[in-house]
Amino acid sequence: MLVAVIAAALTVGVAGPAVAAGPSAVTGTAGADGGPPAVPGDLKATEVSFRGDGGLAMNGTVLAPAGAEKRRPGVVLVHGAGAGTPRTKLMGEAVEFARRGLAVLIYDKRSEGYSLFRRSYSQLAGDALGALAALRSQPGVDPSKVGVWGLSEGGWVAPMAASRSADVAFVVLVGANSLQPLRQQAWAVAAGMRKAGVSGSLVDRAEPNLYRMLADGGMFPEPYYDPAPTLAAVRQPVLGIWGVHDLLTPPRESPPGFAAAFRDGGNRRYTFRFFAGAEHAAHLTPDGGVTRLPELAPGYADLVGSWVREVTSGRPPADRMPGSGFVTSGPESVTSGGEPVTWGPEPVQETATVPLEPPVWWESARVQLAALVLFAVAFAAYPVVALVRRLRRRSGAPVSRAARFLSASGPVVVLGSFAYLTYMVMTGAKLAAPGPLVAGRPVIWLVLQVLAVACVVATARTARAWARRPGSVPRGERVRLGLLLAGGVVLVPWGLYWGLLLP
Repeated sequence: MLVAVIAAALTVGVAGPAVAAGPSAVTGTAGADGGPPAVPGDLKATEVSFRGDGGLAMNGTVLAPAGAEKRRPGVVLVHGAGAGTPRTKLMGEAVEFARRGLAVLIYDKRSEGYSLFRRSYSQLAGDALGALAALRSQPGVDPSKVGVWGLSEGGWVAPMAASRSADVAFVVLVGANSLQPLRQQAWAVAAGMRKAGVSGSLVDRAEPNLYRMLADGGMFPEPYYDPAPTLAAVRQPVLGIWGVHDLLTPPRESPPGFAAAFRDGGNRRYTFRFFAGAEHAAHLTPDGGVTRLPELAPGYADLVGSWVREVTSGRPPADRMPGSGFVTSGPESVTSGGEPVTWGPEPVQETATVPLEPPVWWESARVQLAALVLFAVAFAAYPVVALVRRLRRRSGAPVSRAARFLSASGPVVVLGSFAYLTYMVMTGAKLAAPGPLVAGRPVIWLVLQVLAVACVVATARTARAWARRPGSVPRGERVRLGLLLAGGVVLVPWGLYWGLLLP
């Protein structure tokens, strides 16, 4: 039951294209294999096929300004999280970048090897390099001026691709993260809950502990990946872009981490910029990051176009935006070509991320599973024995009504808590409403907390009732009462761990 509930929280598609051997890239004409996505008339589209990591056959589309011109810079767009994400997800960015004079390759993300239990940033970086090779071979593209752009999860993938190949001319990162994936994801879901008005133990205790258990149980791929060594190996110019209302990547903490890693590797060629009124993907948002509009933040595409032209022409990147309000604390924090950089508007991050260490043995996924097995046996034994007695027409009064209450309410607390936690994890990052709130607590969670407290009281009352008349309790009754009380006793530390017995 636990596995089914938690698996639902992280389910992604696993169907993917067939695997084919060979590193070659094959280009085609527009209209081949079903044709490219619809594009505006001022742009041309060319279908391409290439080999991703491990020889996986992959398909994409190159968008470029219409008309014959001299060879232009190019950029490969790397998706954020999700299996089999279609290239059309990035059509808005591709169109705007192409209108700024770039050749832009968008491709369908793999689902082969990318699933609930398996995810390799190294594999995704290999896919990006395959796409890069395909774009560099396109007519009208200057192969020495092709770089990679990564969104969100792509912010871990694009630098990895750049660190592996000198063919990558530059790196653009949007909503990227310099923290470990598990730490970032737990923060993002918690930020979604807080944005919806949730406070207390659900967001402070239960949610991060669930993610730690998922990682320990192998249900969160690459949870403790440290991007710093990879970032330190990046030698190319880097442009980092964040929306001030990013609720999926901690916008205050991520840029300094990038700066520190680049500095450690001796790379001073990076520029960071925040955009007002923008969310995680640097699209406009009308409500502080909850809703993503189709429009890119004003100036975002212009910045990418001008910055790429500068760095591919041999000019160091520079950021001169008079009147910007958010500046780093010191000249060593964030630099561009050796000069301090003004970031732009101050980002909004109401809470700091919290390091999530691997669980110790007593809070591990195995121990949690063992506790669930104990709860199932302890709470189910009492009513099952009562049913058998009734079928056999044997009498037997319960030791107390509290025992009946504990056997009925215990499973509701345990299964209900995991079910609601899973729902919050699935919807928290999407900022779905948690339902009616009372003092910052969702009513459902509050009811589960009240039931948990009542179960603790019922455990104490059952133990007291048994102690008052030990000799009158039959031997068989003692067994099921012992199991029931064991479940009630274990429910106390379990409830404290998951925040059910905390404010």
